Amino acid sequence: MSTQSVLDRHLQAFGDGDVEMAVADYADDAIFISPRGAVLGAAAMRPVFQELFSGLFKPGTYEFTMDAVTVEGDLAVIVWHAAGAAADVPFGTDTFVIQDDKIVRHTFAGQINVK
Repeated sequence: MSTQSVLDRHLQAFGDGDVEMAVADYADDAIFISPRGAVLGAAAMRPVFQELFSGLFKPGTYEFTMDAVTVEGDLAVIVWHAAGAAADVPFGTDTFVIQDDKIVRHTFAGQINVK
């Protein structure tokens, strides 16, 4: 599976609010880093996605727009914005390192304006 295919699958899971599919995209020893800190391991991602999909990114409560996607080798970078019931995100960016069909490293940064 290509880096683009894994990214597409992950973005679909995110859009659907599918916690299990989103978590399944991560390697067991994956690392996710955001301004809130680091999350280590796929199992630790579950509560992160549960919180996102029941709050800020609850399916049907926001509009997500992809502004740019760059994929090169095992690296993918997305730039996006979203408007929602809970908050607006005028700028968001995620970087993914994908190896052996799994996300092994993921970073997020963005401006979140809570309503």
